[in-house]
Amino acid sequence: MLPQEQINLYIAEQPEWQRKMLVRLRQLIHSVDETVEENWRWNSPAFDHNGIMLGLHGFKTFVSVWFHKGALLKDPQKLFDKPEKDEEKGIRKIKLREGDAINEKAFMDLVKQAVKVNQSGAKLGDAKPARKALVVPPELEHCLKKDDQAWENWEKFNYSHKKEYVEWIVDAKQEETRKRRIAQALEMIRDGVGKEDKHKV
Repeated sequence: MLPQEQINLYIAEQPEWQRKMLVRLRQLIHSVDETVEENWRWNSPAFDHNGIMLGLHGFKTFVSVWFHKGALLKDPQKLFDKPEKDEEKGIRKIKLREGDAINEKAFMDLVKQAVKVNQSGAKLGDAKPARKALVVPPELEHCLKKDDQAWENWEKFNYSHKKEYVEWIVDAKQEETRKRRIAQALEMIRDGVGKEDKHKV
């Protein structure tokens, strides 16, 4: 059976409110881009464009729309539900219940973005959050900049090496401890040693 026929059959078997919703969602998807292909995947309707894109599924109390690379899409209208644990890979879902109105404009915008993302070849890994910028304590930075060798080594250190030193100094409860740690850090950095390297000797 062709995917289109399987989808027709699937929609026809749903309760009336879901049937209407699924028909409308299907229309909206195709109105965004008529080259979107219909597929049958995981026993429900799926829509592909340059690869897997989104799917629809009727559950008992709601219709679920899942976007395969939802984590890469901007959702200013907050259509997506909060991601569940198994969705950390990047899938994002919209749950529509009986009586819910589809925000058609916002939904079509998500479909447009999904098409573009697939066309660009973007991978889900691209959605990883940016690493937090490292805030170096001013006293440490000041000492490092006064010592050419230490500063040169510091600049060569990778992010995690720097982070180990910064956290060690910031964690000091007493001012005295903090000063002592900065002095120790300066010596070790001058020698090109990472904070945790001394434990590996």
